[in-house]
Amino acid sequence: MSRRTKHVPMSQINVVPYIDVMLVLLVIFMITAPMMNPGQIDLPSIGKSAAPAVAPLEVLIRKDTTLALRDHSQGGHEYPVSRDELTLLLKQKQTKNPDQPVVISADKSVRYEEVINVMDLLQQQQIRKVGLYTKLR
Repeated sequence: MSRRTKHVPMSQINVVPYIDVMLVLLVIFMITAPMMNPGQIDLPSIGKSAAPAVAPLEVLIRKDTTLALRDHSQGGHEYPVSRDELTLLLKQKQTKNPDQPVVISADKSVRYEEVINVMDLLQQQQIRKVGLYTKLR
């Protein structure tokens, strides 16, 4: 009688090779970790501005398309001006302080074309810092 051995599936896993691999990796990391130089990050420093921010000049365009100039650095009083006076006053202010911004503020019923005309006028006079004032509700 011949006996046949039956192959029974093995329900256990051999973890010894996994432990060997883990130990080899642990040794590699322990040796190489002290050799690595940590990167240094140079963070930018915040410097204090030498000059305080300059209050803007506000060009007002009213409903009837007349212009007024409001200087926020001198109390915010409005002065009605013509287009020629506006360019002359802005040029004088810009020669004293070239970084002073100019803001255009228009009534909501003014046509957009009038705002563009004032912007063109300021651009022709080489006034660089020009912005539009908007009012949020």
